[in-house]
Amino acid sequence: MEFLKIENLCKIYGSDENQVIALDHVSLNVDKGEFMAVIGSSGSGKSTLLHVVAGVDTPTSGKVFLEGQDVYAQNNKKLAIFRRRQVGLIYQFHNLIPTLNVVENMTLPILMDRRKVNRARLDDLLELLGLEDRRYHLPNQLSGGQQQRVAIGRALINAPAVMLADEPTGALDSRNGQEIIRLLKESHRIYRQTLIIVTHDENIALQADRIVTISDGKVARDERQVEL
Repeated sequence: MEFLKIENLCKIYGSDENQVIALDHVSLNVDKGEFMAVIGSSGSGKSTLLHVVAGVDTPTSGKVFLEGQDVYAQNNKKLAIFRRRQVGLIYQFHNLIPTLNVVENMTLPILMDRRKVNRARLDDLLELLGLEDRRYHLPNQLSGGQQQRVAIGRALINAPAVMLADEPTGALDSRNGQEIIRLLKESHRIYRQTLIIVTHDENIALQADRIVTISDGKVARDERQVEL
């Protein structure tokens, strides 16, 4: 089932002699429930692709469809709601609010929508992420790995259709990085969400169902992993 459709996507920064083509007519289809890794050298356009899919960076041209919905045909208010409810976005750095505790940081997207928190889902996520006994801790009372777990919880709390992770282990040591990938794969399995990870780490990429290589803003390679 075609879930995410990226159609002839272009993103250009600057103009004239300062023009940089970050995405150059990228087209991809992603199935529902697929785990896809996006790799490429620094400056290749892979993070730009993720941010355009997430609705946080407007394309210069082209279209993004999620479950048949034209993402950029929406007005700014509806686009903001789309980002909060349909997309779970995880960055390399946690971007937690320092004055909010674990539960408050995790539930912030719901509170911004002025909706009621699903306490059962919150408790399930705290258990999945190993944060039950840290729920009232502030970010400065947590390790780097724990802070990234909170960021994952915040991304998952709205039960988004797609999880997008931009170098989620880049600021962590090897042990914590492996744990974060394990948690992302576990949440992908439990909640059956589409998962797209941008990474420099070949070991992470090899765990995906599919590896897409971006080079100079274009899809250079698109390979599905063969199960042995």
